[in-house]
Amino acid sequence: MSVSDRRFDLLRVPVVGRFLRWRWSRAAMQTPLFLISAVMIWHAFFGPQLAPKNLATLLAWVHFRGLVVLLLLLGGNFFCMACPFMLPRQLARRFISPQWTWPRWLRNKTPALILFVGVLFVYEWLDLWSDPWATGILIVGYFAAAFFVDLFFKRASFCKFVCPIGQFNFLASSISPLEVTVRDPNVCVNCHTHDCIAGTHAPLSLANFDATSVALIDASAPAMTHTCGKLIQRGCELDLYQPRKVGNLDCTFCLDCVHACPHDNVGLLARVPAEEIVSTEIRSGIGNLDRRTDWSWLIVVFVFGAVLNAFAMISPVYTVEQAFVRATGFDSKLPVLAALFAFALLIEPAILLGIAAWLTRKTADAGVSLWMVINRFTRSLVPLGLGVWLAHYGFHFLTGFLTFVPVAQYTVRTTFGVDYLGAPLWRLGGLPQSLVLPIELGFLGLGLIGSLGVAWRIAADFAPFKTLKAFAPWAFIAVLLFTSACWTMSQPMDMRGTFVAR
Repeated sequence: MSVSDRRFDLLRVPVVGRFLRWRWSRAAMQTPLFLISAVMIWHAFFGPQLAPKNLATLLAWVHFRGLVVLLLLLGGNFFCMACPFMLPRQLARRFISPQWTWPRWLRNKTPALILFVGVLFVYEWLDLWSDPWATGILIVGYFAAAFFVDLFFKRASFCKFVCPIGQFNFLASSISPLEVTVRDPNVCVNCHTHDCIAGTHAPLSLANFDATSVALIDASAPAMTHTCGKLIQRGCELDLYQPRKVGNLDCTFCLDCVHACPHDNVGLLARVPAEEIVSTEIRSGIGNLDRRTDWSWLIVVFVFGAVLNAFAMISPVYTVEQAFVRATGFDSKLPVLAALFAFALLIEPAILLGIAAWLTRKTADAGVSLWMVINRFTRSLVPLGLGVWLAHYGFHFLTGFLTFVPVAQYTVRTTFGVDYLGAPLWRLGGLPQSLVLPIELGFLGLGLIGSLGVAWRIAADFAPFKTLKAFAPWAFIAVLLFTSACWTMSQPMDMRGTFVAR
């Protein structure tokens, strides 16, 4: 029995596995989410503009975010698997085939990084959590961007290079306990068709060929039939070749590789969470992460943006804003937020990461660039970043996870004029805050432990004889961010989008 045979495989669980292996399983998950999105859009524009009574703001900023991070922690990137934004694109591609390839100079995370920062900034600037109409515009814009990018550009260009939610999920799923991977690498060694990435093609009918042509086709099979036959199952559109794929980065859990593999050799297998962060292997579709500065900047926004996003929801942020106004004379929210974002996402990480990388390189006496040290060690902060997002989004979700019930009741009543779902139960909320705070601190603690463990393993590989000295600067950054997050979570936080008061 091989090692992979002893690993848990979700696709081999009787009911769940059979459903996921079903060809239409993804569409079956996307459809209800698409319908919910349609209701959210309708309610954003035509429902009450009071955020706690609007399904768009409530579901988007309280329920969706909390469920996504919890699912990423407990399972994997199942939201991308069931992504409703992809459903219109998939339907359109039945009639229109994209003709362009994504520009080479944009084949990195820069577009998604800019949009990631943009969404975080606009969320605070326009108070999206309190504005159903603006939230509806954002949702519609997301659908439009996904539709038009993938309608004109081949492969999954939107998912790989543009989608900020996708990049968030890619990084967070590096901590997930499941990954899409091969069950037995030896099977892939003997595979000549590479259907997992090239797709499955129907063989050509030989009835219309003469004897000489048939002989030539037989001699070149399976390559000839593979490239000339009709595509019946697409392979990985994110260019992740399964035998050389490492972890969950850039993986949307679409399971196209599972459906395409003729040897049934791809599964959803259990693995050690965060193991892929330590890996220095060359990754299919990604390359060497030590040389991918765009990934490092994405991690910076993921980690430092988590602390910033939580800090922006507590009372002390208003003190900081007022101090900035007094010091500069600006009497506008825009420059205050711009300065806060510049400090938190650019100046602070540049100073901390630069000093840590310089100390680590000097300690190890390694002949490598400063950027390579940053690229490698910055990955150790991902577990802590996820812990902060879990603590923050988990707070809003756990304290308000039942709030959708009265809003749904109210929506049915105001829309149809009858109480099909009963009178709105506005008293419904969630868990008491006294119980949620320990959960928040638990998420932060797990994130810190994960980051310290990953940083130690990276340091042991980078400087085997001076591991502690190479590890210390990055441990300091992790502890500093952990302390900041703990203080932030202990402060009074705005109950955005709900009637619940903290």
